[in-house]
Amino acid sequence: MTLQHPSFGAVEPGRVFIFDTTLRDGEQSPGFSMNLEEKVRLAEALAELGVDVIEAGFPIASPGDFESVAAIAEQVRGPVICGLARSAPADIRRAADAIRPAARGRIHTFISTSKLHMKFKLRMEPDAVLQAVTDSVTLARNFTADVEWSAEDGSRTEHDFLCRCVEAAIRAGATTINIPDTVGYALPEELTSIFTMLRERVPGADGVIFSAHNHNDLGLAVANTMAAIRAGARQVECTINGIGERAGNAALEEIVMALRTRHDAVPVSNAIVTEKILRTSKLLATITGFDVQPNKAIVGRNAFAHESGIHQDGMLKNAQTYEIMTPDSVGWTKTNLVMGKHSGRAAFRDKLRALGYGELGDNALNDAFRRFKDVADRKKIVYDEDLIALVDDEVMRDHERIHFVSLDVHASSRGPARAELLLEIDGAPQSAVASGDGPIDATFNAIRTVFAHEARLVLFSVGAVTEGTDAQARTTVRLEEGGKMVDGQGADTDTIVASARAYVHALNKLLVKRRRTEPAALSA
Repeated sequence: MTLQHPSFGAVEPGRVFIFDTTLRDGEQSPGFSMNLEEKVRLAEALAELGVDVIEAGFPIASPGDFESVAAIAEQVRGPVICGLARSAPADIRRAADAIRPAARGRIHTFISTSKLHMKFKLRMEPDAVLQAVTDSVTLARNFTADVEWSAEDGSRTEHDFLCRCVEAAIRAGATTINIPDTVGYALPEELTSIFTMLRERVPGADGVIFSAHNHNDLGLAVANTMAAIRAGARQVECTINGIGERAGNAALEEIVMALRTRHDAVPVSNAIVTEKILRTSKLLATITGFDVQPNKAIVGRNAFAHESGIHQDGMLKNAQTYEIMTPDSVGWTKTNLVMGKHSGRAAFRDKLRALGYGELGDNALNDAFRRFKDVADRKKIVYDEDLIALVDDEVMRDHERIHFVSLDVHASSRGPARAELLLEIDGAPQSAVASGDGPIDATFNAIRTVFAHEARLVLFSVGAVTEGTDAQARTTVRLEEGGKMVDGQGADTDTIVASARAYVHALNKLLVKRRRTEPAALSA
């Protein structure tokens, strides 16, 4: 019998749906918060990547979360747009309001089911939890036909009670059943046992999609996800770069490429355009300021690098000796050297299309082209990575109140450095001169003079986009104010200018944060 789903229609037995929770579970990582424009941009990239469901946020957590879910539901087409809700009626109604503009919307409601969580977190008896499952799913079905129900801490829930809860959710109208390994405790064989047991024991199990949501506390999230798929799960919940609470979630790119590479062992399909994986990974890193570690599977810069002589010899003879997938299959390309100071606007636009940017608005294109010319005048070679860094740096600043204009710095080993800074605040130019213990300290002091604030600098890091002394610097600045933490990023061939851009970016994000209530801590 072919399963029928309200959002997906007839579901083939070998089809696995990719549920991306980067914007919800991923954003709960400390320092990974995003503003509305950043969330919409990432959601559009996820749609282009081919994800089936975007969990856009937790609408009741704050006005900002509601606004971002509603904006994504309004603007992003293709994937199902999902809002998270606890079992409380107010949560469900708020999620329903947020996803209403979506062509296809889903409410994802959850409640804890393990003895530990019921006793200490919920302080509810099992019968009350069971009733809450029925009531929450029933209410959610009043707003949408696509309802997902999750058993928080499902991997540590007694099997008999888990079966009762899943049965109650199915009877109330849930179309997707998610069994999370919320604290990353399970082993692959345990996940296999749980999903097999539920599919065999629960009435109506053949009429719903089972979903796996695994955390990486023991480094087993992807392995557990693969085990769940082999046991019949047909939706997997994951994040770009594996970001998420604590040690993170199962990484989308690792799951998808494992399924592609080992189709012989796990013969299922999905709709991900794998060639766009790296681009999406880099976009997230740009937005959050957190690059992946060099040896990260699939998207780390060393993922397809070979230094060992034995490996290099094998690669020269046949790439398959040491590469189980091709770099281009996930979006890696050999460095392209054709862009330079003589390149025109048309060539620049074509290059951006080739790098996956689509059509930039006129303002963003003009600003990016101007900065490209500046970089080309200072660098002998403009690499693809340079273009990505400067365009991302420019596009991310379309709607900011504070704009970097110019910076002049004098530094000497014989005395304090001096910085002359010009910013534009709400359209008005404002300047300042400040000194400091080095050029970056002087620059940051000048920013604080122009735009007074109490935020504390808690992190400053610098990395090179490409190699060489003329490489663009990519900097990250983390500011903390009243318990709120934000990260800003900047890119420029001048490290000090990149640092100023990053600080200004962080300030703009802090201004957005001030208008929002910080989301409550969540799990799933």
